[in-house]
Amino acid sequence: MGEFKVHRVRFFNYVPSGIRCVAYNDQSNRLAVSRTDGTVEIYNLSANYFQEKFFPGHESRATEALCWAKGQRLFSAGLNGEIIEYDLQALNIKYAMDAFGGPIWSMAASPSGSQLLVGCEDGSVKLFQVTPEKIQFERNFDRQKSRILSLSWHPSGTHVAAGSIDYISVFDVKSGSAIHKMLVDRQYMGVSKRKCIIWGVAFLSDGTVISVDSAGKVQFWDSATGTLVKNHLIANADVQSIAVSDQEDSFVVGTAEGTVFHFQLVSVTSNSSEKQWVRTKPFQHHTHDVRAVAHSPTALISGGTDTHLVIRPLMEKVEVKNYDAALRKITFPHRRLVSCAKKRQLLLFQFAHHLELWRLGSTVATGKNGDTLPLSKDADHLLHLKAKGPENIICSCISPCGSWIAYSTTSRFFLYRLNHEHDNISLQRVSKMPAFLRSALQILFSEDSTKLFVASNQGSLHVIRLLEGSFKHLHTFQPQSGTVESMCLLAVSPDGNWLAASGTSAGVHVYSVKHLKLHCTVPAYNFPVTALAIAPNTNNLVIAHSDQQVFEYSIPDKQYTEWSRTIQKQGFHHLWLQRDTPITHISFHPKRPMHILLHDAYMFCIIDKSLPLPNDKTLLYNPLPPTNESDVIRRRTAHAFKISKIYKPLLFMELLDERTLVAVERPLDDIIAQLPPPIKKKKFGT
Repeated sequence: MGEFKVHRVRFFNYVPSGIRCVAYNDQSNRLAVSRTDGTVEIYNLSANYFQEKFFPGHESRATEALCWAKGQRLFSAGLNGEIIEYDLQALNIKYAMDAFGGPIWSMAASPSGSQLLVGCEDGSVKLFQVTPEKIQFERNFDRQKSRILSLSWHPSGTHVAAGSIDYISVFDVKSGSAIHKMLVDRQYMGVSKRKCIIWGVAFLSDGTVISVDSAGKVQFWDSATGTLVKNHLIANADVQSIAVSDQEDSFVVGTAEGTVFHFQLVSVTSNSSEKQWVRTKPFQHHTHDVRAVAHSPTALISGGTDTHLVIRPLMEKVEVKNYDAALRKITFPHRRLVSCAKKRQLLLFQFAHHLELWRLGSTVATGKNGDTLPLSKDADHLLHLKAKGPENIICSCISPCGSWIAYSTTSRFFLYRLNHEHDNISLQRVSKMPAFLRSALQILFSEDSTKLFVASNQGSLHVIRLLEGSFKHLHTFQPQSGTVESMCLLAVSPDGNWLAASGTSAGVHVYSVKHLKLHCTVPAYNFPVTALAIAPNTNNLVIAHSDQQVFEYSIPDKQYTEWSRTIQKQGFHHLWLQRDTPITHISFHPKRPMHILLHDAYMFCIIDKSLPLPNDKTLLYNPLPPTNESDVIRRRTAHAFKISKIYKPLLFMELLDERTLVAVERPLDDIIAQLPPPIKKKKFGT
C-alpha cells in the first residue's frame, strides 16, 4: 500500500457549541437540533443519522425552543423575542416575527400542528395560527406572574399545561383562562429552597401532568383536581428536560448531573390491568447538563452542554447483537471545517466567527515505520481572519496554491488575495463581490486555482474566473426543472473540465466546465451523499452515501464502472456497513490510479481496486502480516481494504504529495477540558 510520512495536527482548537433543544418529527423521522450559538441542524434518522442540513447561527439568536408544526414546518424561538420559521429547501430563514412578549422561553405546537403556543418572559402565553405562508397571532391566555418556562398540549388539543416558577398552570384553550394552578413544593433534600423552577411539563391523555423541576423531582399531577399524585426524587440537581413517547407508555428525563433516566408504565402484578410508572434505566453518557431530550419510536435521544448528541436505541425495538453496537454519539458536524493548500503546506481552519491559517511544521530527521520524528521547524500560525458582523461562517476554502481565501456568511461573501513574501503574508480583500454569491453553502477552487465554484442556497452554481486581484463571472448553472434544491457538496476534476454537485436529496449532477452545460445526472439513490470526488486521468466520480455504500461512476461513459458493478454485486463487508459515522472526504493518489483514499471520524481507509474484495468470512480490519511470512500467505490474506484506526477523532485527512499525509485530529478530552466544569458529585468515602 506504500508508506507515508504523516503530519499529525492537533492545534485545530475547535469546540462545538452545546445543544440547547431537540425536536423529533415522527412523519419524516428527522431530528432538529439547536445549539447555543443559534445553529440549527437537521438529522435524517432513516439515513443512518446523517446530518443532512444545517442553518448557521447568529450572535443575537439564542434559541430556547424548537418544534415541528403542520408536518414538515420547523419553528424556533429564543431570547430575542422572535419566532423564526426555516425554509428546509433553500436552507435559509423564511421569516422572523416578534411575539411582543419579551424573551421567549418555551414553544409547543398543537397535536394537529395547526396552532403554535409560545411562553414569554412577561408571563404571557400567546396562541398563533399556522397559516400556509406564515403564522398569525390569535390571542393571549391569562397572564401569569412569572415567566413561562415550559409548555405542553393535551393530546386532544383542548387544554395546555404551562410550567413557571413555583407553580404549574392548566389553561382551557377555547377560553384562554387558567382553570388550575398547582403549587410545587420547594423542599429540596429536606431543605427549603428559595424558588422551584419547572423546567419541563408533559400532558398525558388521561389528564396526568408530569413535571420536572430544579429541586431534582419528577412529579405526577391530576389536572382535573390540581393535586399531586406521585413524587420521584431522582437527582441532587435540576431535572431539566422531559419527552414522552407517542404511545405514552414511556418517557425520558435529563438532569444537570449528566444522567438520563427512562420511566416506563408497567403492570403492578403479572395478571393485573392496573399500571404504574417505574424508573427502569439510568444512562450516563454525558459529562455535563442534559438540556434537551426526545423520544422516537425506537430510541431515546439526548443532548446538552458537553456538545454530544446521544442516541440510545430501545433494545426491544432494535435488532442488534449488543447495546454498544447500536449506541450513537455524534460530536462533530458531518461537513468539512478544514481545507488545505497542498503546494504551500497550509491549513485553513473554520470556526464560527473567524478563520485561522497555519503552516505545517517540518522535520529533517529520519526513522523507521511507526517512529515519531521531532520537528526541526514548528507549525506557524500565520493568520487570524475575523468575520465581520454577527453571523456565523457557513463555509470557507483556501485555494490549492495558497493565494486565495474565500468564505461566506448568510448575507455576505468574502474573497481575499494572499501575497506571500518569504515568511510574511499580506492580505488584500477583493471588493464589490456580486450579491448572488452571498449565502453560499459550498466553495471550491479548481486544482490550478484559476476558477472558483460557488454553490448558493437557491440551487444555482456560479463559476468565477480569478484574475490577479479581481474576478470575472463566467457562468451560472441554474437548478434543474425549476426546483430550489440547495447544493451542499461540490467536486471538481483535477483537469478542471468537470464539476459534480450534490444536493440535499440523493441526486448528483455533473456539469461540463469547458462547454458550460449539464453533462449528465447520476441515477438517484435512496440515501444522501456524504462525500464525492473526481479521480485524475480516468475522470471517474466516486460517491459515498450515508448508508456506507461507495459507488464509482464514469463521467465520460455516463455509467457505473465495472469495479462499482462488481462491488454492488458482491456487497460490502458487514463490518464496513455497520460503521456509524459518515465518510466525509475522498481523495486520490496521483501516482496510483487504483487507490481511493477516504476517511470518517474514526478511520482512514485506502481501497485498492486491483485487489479482491473482502467477504464476510475474512477480517476487514486486517493487521499487516508479519514480515517473515511468505508472499503466498501475504497474497492470500490481502484484500482491497486497508484501514487505519490510529487517528481519531479525525476531522480531515489529505495527501500533500506522493509520500506525505496530513491528519487533523481533535481529541474529545481537549474539548471537555474547555467546557465549564460539571456539577461536582460527592464520591463514596470522601
